[in-house]
Amino acid sequence: MTTLLITHPDCLDHVTPPGHPEQVARLEAVNRVLALPKFDGLLRREAPMACDEDLRLCHPRTYIERVKAAIPQEGWTQLDADTHLSPGSWRAAMRAVGANLQAIDRVMAGDVANAFCAVRPPGHHAERETAMGFCLFGNVAIAARHALERHGLSRVAIMDFDVHHGNGTQDLMWEEKRVRFASTHQMPLYPGSGAASETGAHGNIINVPLPPGAGGPAFRTAVTEKILPTLEAFAPELVLISAGFDAHADDPLAQLMLREDDFAWITHRMCDIADTHAGGRVVSTLEGGYDLDALAASVAAHVDVLMERGG
Repeated sequence: MTTLLITHPDCLDHVTPPGHPEQVARLEAVNRVLALPKFDGLLRREAPMACDEDLRLCHPRTYIERVKAAIPQEGWTQLDADTHLSPGSWRAAMRAVGANLQAIDRVMAGDVANAFCAVRPPGHHAERETAMGFCLFGNVAIAARHALERHGLSRVAIMDFDVHHGNGTQDLMWEEKRVRFASTHQMPLYPGSGAASETGAHGNIINVPLPPGAGGPAFRTAVTEKILPTLEAFAPELVLISAGFDAHADDPLAQLMLREDDFAWITHRMCDIADTHAGGRVVSTLEGGYDLDALAASVAAHVDVLMERGG
């Protein structure tokens, strides 16, 4: 068994305006670090294109058509103050969703132990009918529904350790009793959601906000005390990770103080849950992370653990 890496050059064609933090250089930095010899053991595949039917696992047709119609012939258009579209954005978004679906398929088939999707645009801020926070479609939420509806699973866990609350995933999974969505994030911070009192329609959402300046010890304590027991009790058949690395101490968009070893630690803990309940099945996908050096180092630490645990 091995770790599957899924990406696609089309994800580099989602171009944002100069100075935008969610830039092409992010994925280029990830690609460079994962090209190092220590990652030669990865099984590498290109992401397929998702289709509208896949998107409709979480988003209505009217919203899908609205995003598609907004794609410009040149330059940029904006869906909100932060979320831009360029001529290549549709194909990039379809590759990002497609990567997640392929990863689910391969992990469920037993072809690989786990998978990492190095894709953009990210997805965890995209609500049912609203693009926001650099995100167009709910990549991980769609993957969860794919596992539930098309692979017949009954229990899927999603762990989101991006520094920004995954309001989109929460919105899309709010009434989904077959999913446990757990999120650590800085509060106060964009997008303003993620209070501990937000628990979903079935008690299926676990929000663990952290104050600005919180570092590894506070993060690990919060996960250990408030998230791991819930996920253990839930006994998921698949573990999904929204892997945002903007909680790193060097990231310019927030004020948490995590380091690479903290991201390695949370990856181990999710693999522990998967080993106990899900046959080791883990699918992780890239979300945030805006300091390029910190992003590359954090992805390297994360994928290194996936390879260790999947070997």
